[in-house]
Amino acid sequence: MPPSPHAKATMHLGKSCPSMRALIARVGPCTMEIEASRTPFQSLVNAVAHQQLHGKAAQTILGRFRMLFPGGRFPGPKALASVTDEQLRGVGFSRAKTAALRDIAEKTLSGVVPGSKAITSLSDEEIIARLTQVRGVGKWTVEMLLIFTLGRPDVWPVDDFGVRTGWKLTYGLDAMPSPKELQSLGERFRPHRSIAAWYFWRATDTNRSPEAS
Repeated sequence: MPPSPHAKATMHLGKSCPSMRALIARVGPCTMEIEASRTPFQSLVNAVAHQQLHGKAAQTILGRFRMLFPGGRFPGPKALASVTDEQLRGVGFSRAKTAALRDIAEKTLSGVVPGSKAITSLSDEEIIARLTQVRGVGKWTVEMLLIFTLGRPDVWPVDDFGVRTGWKLTYGLDAMPSPKELQSLGERFRPHRSIAAWYFWRATDTNRSPEAS
């Protein structure tokens, strides 16, 4: 079996502190997958669909959304103009999400949202600054794109509920750290904070604290 592409990062994290080492031992190798084939436009549309919904419900809406277009393929920003707001509402997008989709398409065509090639030359901070200009797209949404579409290695989503909960469980705290506290606490995991976040999500999923080693 080939080694995990995240093995080096995991080894680094395991040396950071006993609690993280125990979490890694319990969870096992990092199996995070990168959706590199998605364009920034597609990633933002997917993210908006998932806002405030369970994954299964969002996937159902996205499936209906694709069926509005020839061949059931995910559309590009120009193709979005071929469907009406009523059609978008009909497949399950709220009024606010429909407006967000329109703005994503408009800002992609105007160049605010860069294409797949152009975005690779931008820093994490530049990408966050540009994409948060889009209606309905906040910093957390862009951080998910950075991690799961672009595969950026050192993204630290301090506002994420799952990461904060995972930290609380891993370190046996009575309360979740605040985003500001988590910002400084996470410094120990540089330059692999994206993988650290993945492990804290797994800690939240299992909902029990690993025993310190």
